[in-house]
Amino acid sequence: MTESGMPMKPNSSEQGFALLEVMIAILIFSFGLLGLVGLQANMIKQSTDARYRAVASYLAQQKLGEMWANPANVLTLLENSVDVSASLPAGTRSVAQTAPGQFTVTVRWQQPGLTQHVFTTTASIAGG
Repeated sequence: MTESGMPMKPNSSEQGFALLEVMIAILIFSFGLLGLVGLQANMIKQSTDARYRAVASYLAQQKLGEMWANPANVLTLLENSVDVSASLPAGTRSVAQTAPGQFTVTVRWQQPGLTQHVFTTTASIAGG
């Protein structure tokens, strides 16, 4: 302020400097916000993938449980491919006998636009 109480005019080289600082701060904040949005999207994708893997494991174990519960008729429980798309996107489950008394359950699913996922488990069932 001058002696007369009037504010001092900034030098011409200082004009607009505060505006530039604010714009740079907004740019840095925007990059940080975009980074957080990217992390959130990745977290949702990983969570969905984990859920589908858990469902695939459950479906495979469920079929093996049926086979263990009825070992005398285990060969009648074999299946080439069964649609499980109600639980998994484009999901199928198949059961095959790989050796006497040894069975493999394979669950496949594919989310739109992504590669196909496969979950396989093997079990030995006496009497099969």
